[in-house]
Amino acid sequence: MSFPGLEPFRCEVEPDREAVRVRPVGELDLATVPGVDAQLAELWAAGFASLVLDLRAVTFLDSSGLALLLEWNAHNVECGMSFAVIPGPALVRRVLQTAGVADRLTYWSPTGSPSAAYG
Repeated sequence: MSFPGLEPFRCEVEPDREAVRVRPVGELDLATVPGVDAQLAELWAAGFASLVLDLRAVTFLDSSGLALLLEWNAHNVECGMSFAVIPGPALVRRVLQTAGVADRLTYWSPTGSPSAAYG
């Protein structure tokens, strides 16, 4: 079954000088988190030490998406890697704030530089 106007989920990868960006497009939920997690793990295994998850095209974020963010943030601390998030739309930011995890993540600005500010 297809829904008009609903774009299928995809995950784009954009290598950059500072970091490699992973950009999920669509819903980041129980069905799509394993693919994003696998993409991040593959990039980390390939030697990218700085990963940025760009949430600007995420249309929905559930608890499995939150868990993904927290797990990769923990890798950031444990493994000495750099993991950051580019904040998504208001709906995604609200989920992070409501869950109480917004201040536990490291953020990058949409232009690709570290940012202390959230959202």
